[in-house]
Amino acid sequence: MANILDIRRRIRSVVNTRQITKAMKTVSAAKLRRAQESALAARPYSQMLTNVLKSLVSRADIYDPATGLPIHPLLAERPEKNVLLIVVTGDKGLAGAFNTNILKMASKFIQSKPDQNVNIDIECIGRKGRDFMRRRYPMAPEKASADGATGASPVHSDTEGASARADRVQIVGEHIGVLGKVDYNFAATLSESVIASYTRHEIDSVYVLFNEFKSVIAQRLIAERLLPIKQVGAIDVAMAEEASEEERKKRLEAAKSAGVGLRPIDTSAVDEAAATFGASQVDYIYEQPPQQLFQGILPKYIGIQIFRALLESVAAEHAARMTAMDAATSNASDMIDSLTLIMNRARQAKITKEIIEIVSGAAAQ
Repeated sequence: MANILDIRRRIRSVVNTRQITKAMKTVSAAKLRRAQESALAARPYSQMLTNVLKSLVSRADIYDPATGLPIHPLLAERPEKNVLLIVVTGDKGLAGAFNTNILKMASKFIQSKPDQNVNIDIECIGRKGRDFMRRRYPMAPEKASADGATGASPVHSDTEGASARADRVQIVGEHIGVLGKVDYNFAATLSESVIASYTRHEIDSVYVLFNEFKSVIAQRLIAERLLPIKQVGAIDVAMAEEASEEERKKRLEAAKSAGVGLRPIDTSAVDEAAATFGASQVDYIYEQPPQQLFQGILPKYIGIQIFRALLESVAAEHAARMTAMDAATSNASDMIDSLTLIMNRARQAKITKEIIEIVSGAAAQ
């Protein structure tokens, strides 16, 4: 049996660990509330922009009447020979299986395109995703030569010949430390780079893989196709994974103990007010032609989609960390109870042994 002093020392260590995990849970709960507020504050602009585009679609010719092809390049569909995958993970750990699940889904996405003629470029947002991808896939030559920059690097792809690429899957961009405080300027810069590559036919489709956040319980992993745009305002989901029932129960318990709201915030009134703009039959008078406005606003729609993915991923990461720290705190409490029981038994055994020795000595006399 272990020494009583060793058991007491271990109990103190677990108590200190429980204090840390409990504090981290409280911090994550506070950050989760702020992340939810940020996502909610960005929603009216996103909703109105979407409805303006829907209104323009009904008033402008977005397809060439002669050929039937889309006029705007972001609507043009072509065979997928070069795919860009934007993987959004966290910069830090201690969030349970949050980062692991995203990276597993990224691997599944790559395996879902086994054709050797299809090249996949990976844009990593978050340190965990960057480290995982670097261990498995090489950097693009033009990115490797300019390695060291951590800002919004431009997207590059080898388009002069798929056979000229040494590796079918490669990393073309890394963005570390941008999720601490999500800035729309970063999303806009990244969307401009992506749109430029798509317009130049360097890439044929763009997917963003992230953890979609609706509430603490309602979360799912999705791979959403950004380009080409099939329908304005509709989410084009290529892959999706729902959380298990056990994970939902853990999130529910963690949210209740932290005092975090379980239901998504009701924005039906705001959404209904914004939807009336696109559904209205009023003939609006535009300063520029509707077609010109559509071509100018559509790229901003891509930036908003990336910004939304970043905001929801940050909120989902804080929710996952809160759940993980709640489980760690509970496990630490169970371990303290178990060690206390072991210590009491050891102390009782020691006392019993001493009594037996005293009684045996007295009987010997």
